[in-house]
Amino acid sequence: MGPAMSADVGGGPAGSWKVTLPCTRAEAEAIDAGPELPLDPAPTLATSEEVLDDAEAWRLDAYFAQQPSAHAIAAIAALAPSAGAAPLVERLADEDWVTISQAGLAPLHVGRFFVHAGDETPPAGTRALRIAAGRAFGTGHHETTSGCLAMLDALERDGAAFASVVDIGTGTGLLAFAAAYLWPGAAIVATDIDPVAVDVTRENAAANGVEGIALVVADGTLDPAVVGPAPYELVIANILAGPLVSMAPELAAIAAPGATIVLAGLLETQRAAVVAAYQACGCALAEVDRRGDWSVLRLTAGAERFVPSGPFDPKGRDGWALDL
Repeated sequence: MGPAMSADVGGGPAGSWKVTLPCTRAEAEAIDAGPELPLDPAPTLATSEEVLDDAEAWRLDAYFAQQPSAHAIAAIAALAPSAGAAPLVERLADEDWVTISQAGLAPLHVGRFFVHAGDETPPAGTRALRIAAGRAFGTGHHETTSGCLAMLDALERDGAAFASVVDIGTGTGLLAFAAAYLWPGAAIVATDIDPVAVDVTRENAAANGVEGIALVVADGTLDPAVVGPAPYELVIANILAGPLVSMAPELAAIAAPGATIVLAGLLETQRAAVVAAYQACGCALAEVDRRGDWSVLRLTAGAERFVPSGPFDPKGRDGWALDL
């Protein structure tokens, strides 16, 4: 299993030492957001899945340009308190660890999209999107993101047209970029609770020549810059089941009557709870794309715009961008 993504919180030449320990997906998400480490120079951190789709079976690798001190090892261990064991410290041969850390990110071809992390030549007729593994989730290689890409591509092929789009928990911006390509001229808002992710999206947009997307650091929809342009004809949220359930009234409230809502980041075992939360807000399930243990949902908003009965409950927000 290749690295799902990496967080470059340091720099310098190829590392010659590696500190490894197990972690959970939740810890990996926190690590990949770019933790502040009391180390100078800082190591480069990479997280990866040890067991596909197992939230408890992840790995943290920290690359150092020189032998790490006991203080440095302790700082790395503090990032993964679930490990319950001493980190593995090993001397590496003189290798390009950046190449090693990216090796698992083979180019991904989904519909009309070719997502890659390097200099690969895209197939004819595809829209290439260069999304390197970096400081935010969303390289497209996880079933949730590739499933969303496939669903968006199919929607456009079937004649769907959207003038307004919002991407909640945008991560690297990949799904917002896809929407901009499929529906040029649409007003698109991309949000994330993590300011690092928004910075990454801005960088990726410039690298891919994507213009006109409004980027907002926001907790769900709880920002005037997200609510102001509502209602949206297409709502995308690729996060996690807990936030999806918590945010059901928020997302339904910013959806236009009859809007398309694409939800991902949930396991098949969590589908019923997520669907029930949105049905309670007047939405109807239109399609399920099951990919392994994961499901991508397409729902249709009610014929009348949903009006919440009370203030939004911010509980359940922990754990945002999921795409690997």
